[in-house]
Amino acid sequence: MIYNALEIMTPLLIAGLGGLFTELAGVLNIALEGLMLAGAFGAIVGTAATGSLLAGIICGVGAATLLAALYAYFTTRLRANIFIAGLAVNLFSAGVIPFISTGLYGTKGVLKFNAVGQIPHLFGHVQVHIPILQDIFFGHNVTVYLALLLVLFVYLILYRTPFGLRLRALGKNEELLTSRGLSPERYRIYAILISGVACGLAGSALSLRLGVYLPNITAGRGWIALVTIYLGYRHPLGILAAAFFFAVMESLAGAAQGLIHIPGTVLLGVPYAVTVIAMVIYSIVRHNRLRRQRLYR
Repeated sequence: MIYNALEIMTPLLIAGLGGLFTELAGVLNIALEGLMLAGAFGAIVGTAATGSLLAGIICGVGAATLLAALYAYFTTRLRANIFIAGLAVNLFSAGVIPFISTGLYGTKGVLKFNAVGQIPHLFGHVQVHIPILQDIFFGHNVTVYLALLLVLFVYLILYRTPFGLRLRALGKNEELLTSRGLSPERYRIYAILISGVACGLAGSALSLRLGVYLPNITAGRGWIALVTIYLGYRHPLGILAAAFFFAVMESLAGAAQGLIHIPGTVLLGVPYAVTVIAMVIYSIVRHNRLRRQRLYR
């Protein structure tokens, strides 16, 4: 179960880490779902055209980043409403991808690729006598290890570099950056582009691991990734914990389908119900904390 949960966690974690940049910059990025969808489709198209997984990942990241650049342009330069623009990105991906797929392949349904190989698995030959350690550390595909390394990398960027300091300052006090001669708009664009790169990588990891693109392949994972940012208290380690929690819930729901006499659709809806409940609990806890802070003042 832990092995499967880590595989499920990977796209949630990568997208959540990307969304963290926009959140700290003061941008509510609800476009994570659409960006992941673009990344998943771009990865399959790139891999099918070249037969190379690396080229597929580059295409997936490029597609999501291009869409993120449009999102940044409309929200920062044209001053479009950030919420409406985010919804537009999600609807754009869901509507335009089937149109492009029909034009390229004559179908808007399932797309498979014929690559030299699937995403490589690492350390599969290593055998450990403690099963839980075997599940956690060995035999996963390379994107799992990449996602875990990204947690450390994002932490260092946000808390050990001038860029991270300025980005965090932007979300709290925009005037502070302006007084230093820095452009808040530019840093917001940087944050949105970074989220596009991360979502492209997350979408690529999702579709290439399956070896197929399906309509609505993300299935709400972009929204769950957004939730992990808040449940993780806007910190990379917190996002890791939240993403793993949701992955475990999804893994349990999948495993329970053959054990519990409950309709599969109900069990598959459990992770999303947990998402809603978790956000309600988070909102209550945050509201109570803010109220206590006001009382002490």
